[in-house]
Amino acid sequence: MAIDIHPAPTTRPRRILGMRCRNCGVVQPIGLSYVCPACFGPLEVDYDYAVAGVTLTREAIATRAPGIWRYAELLPVDAPPARGLPVGSTPLLPADRLAPVLGLDRLLIKDDTRNPSLSFKDRAVAVAAARAVEFGVEALACASTGNLAGATAAAAAAIGLPAYVFIPADLEPAKVDHALAYGATVVPIDGTYDDVNRLCLEVADETGWGFVNINLRPFYAEGSKTLAYEIAEALGWRSPDVIVGPVASGAMFTRVARGFEELASLGLIEDRPIRFVGGQAAGCAPVAAAWAAGTDVIEPVRTPDTMVRSLAIGNPADGRYVVELVNATGGSVEAIDDLVTAGAIRDVARLEGIYPETAGGVTLAAAAAARRRGVIRPGDEVVALLTGNGLKTPDARTLGHGDGVARPGEPGLAPTIRPSLSAFERWLGGEA
Repeated sequence: MAIDIHPAPTTRPRRILGMRCRNCGVVQPIGLSYVCPACFGPLEVDYDYAVAGVTLTREAIATRAPGIWRYAELLPVDAPPARGLPVGSTPLLPADRLAPVLGLDRLLIKDDTRNPSLSFKDRAVAVAAARAVEFGVEALACASTGNLAGATAAAAAAIGLPAYVFIPADLEPAKVDHALAYGATVVPIDGTYDDVNRLCLEVADETGWGFVNINLRPFYAEGSKTLAYEIAEALGWRSPDVIVGPVASGAMFTRVARGFEELASLGLIEDRPIRFVGGQAAGCAPVAAAWAAGTDVIEPVRTPDTMVRSLAIGNPADGRYVVELVNATGGSVEAIDDLVTAGAIRDVARLEGIYPETAGGVTLAAAAAARRRGVIRPGDEVVALLTGNGLKTPDARTLGHGDGVARPGEPGLAPTIRPSLSAFERWLGGEA
């Protein structure tokens, strides 16, 4: 399944050793490969951390410009790219008003809604796009549940490559428009995300295009590690007690854990336990179901039934690794009803001034569920990853929220009134 029509450069920094299979450990050279030729397991980038640690110090990082490339030694590129979007260095914000609503004592929000295309996917795509340029691919492409569509289209525009975005035909219109705005060719598919992904596997093999989450996946996945780096740096080079994040394919969730492990191995943070809590929509929760059943065997969901389309991956590639991670760390994977998700979106928006998309609502509701379960304990410092902006899923906010018409003293959209003080006073007094 691996293709190598554009060979990688023959010289590269010694910190990048090659690609290693996560299952059997076989090593092979860097290339447009994503599946182990020996066992068909997933390939990951292999680093020499002793080399990386020579120049990656707290002091060196502090002198560098904001963005993900301040941690370049732990990213799988020969050098930071000459062109690209300013990705990363998003804020880590205290959520003191929301915390008690969720039953938490200490809550921090990693607000990745502020990236260039309004989601954390910009991190992963930035790394994949940098590699795509080094490989000399002719186009950037992706299979997307939504946020990746905009991120891929924006990154391609920034580096001057055409973009092809494959999506389920029922994707939220705002996400489709977002990708179109950057000049992408958007290809709707009559089927689920898993149908889209299967098609893209074939297209990638036939065309040699750089599919960020297929043949560029080993590099793409590494971009999510920068969430861990930024959280640790913002906390004064330490880790929190609990990380809570959404689970779609599971790649972001597991790579955040790897990021903290790397920092500890380099001595940049103390090696201390972190519990990982994942959230899935109840209408597409194969990983949560496996965890609840006490197995790491993921039973695919054939037909997702949820408004949370960004997490609607019925057969997640890294699902088993998510279960292994939460079991190893004493965490959990929570399945969240759509009505609860919508309520969490409203709560964080009105209490903290942050408006997340549906995956963010799932994440916050998962934190509350894990607290009720006892996975999150009294006094724990919890970091919740809000990975996309609510402007992409505007209809989700009002689910289960009545007719949405504001009465006096209530938030919401008031009825149209005449431009006079008397008309306003009549409305304020509750007159029809």
